Amino acid sequence: MAKKKTKTQRPTRRVPRPWLLGGLGIALLALIAGGLGWWLRARSEAYAAFQAVVQRGQPALRQVESFPDEGRVHLEPGERATYRTDPPTSGPHSPEWVNPGFYTTEQPPERLVHSLEHGHIVIYYDDPGPEALRTLRTWAGMFTGPWDGVVVVPRRGLGRTVILTAWTRMLRLEPFDPDAAAAFIDAFRGRGPEHPVR
Repeated sequence: MAKKKTKTQRPTRRVPRPWLLGGLGIALLALIAGGLGWWLRARSEAYAAFQAVVQRGQPALRQVESFPDEGRVHLEPGERATYRTDPPTSGPHSPEWVNPGFYTTEQPPERLVHSLEHGHIVIYYDDPGPEALRTLRTWAGMFTGPWDGVVVVPRRGLGRTVILTAWTRMLRLEPFDPDAAAAFIDAFRGRGPEHPVR
């Protein structure tokens, strides 16, 4: 008796659907472009609002204190420095710095002075009120460049006072005045001695 031939079943192959992949790719690109567009618009609007505040704060720049340059010597890791100004505006500093951003813990002054050397603005706060904190947090998020950022750090004992520092410059605001603070940031951000970009 002859054996019956059976057909070998092959696994079913899925037929690629290039239109589906292309559609998903286009949808993904549109989503990315939309998100990027929204982010750029929001950033542009925040920067425009900041510039309007800068213009109103120009008269406050007459209150900015200037101090002699205390040098740019790098300390050994862990070494401490004594400064002539409080908070410091220049002088010997740590080889490490504090990156731009909004901080909720105090940072070593030697690292903050290195941030000033980079051209960052260092802003000290204690309890200036929720609106001031929102504004400072927004600015810290807006200005994040390696040579022209904003570093916002707590400092106990200031109460409602906010202190802004740049290399050899300081502005004390009691209470916080966003117009004056924005004018200070605009005038001195990116002008540190290590790598001025403005």
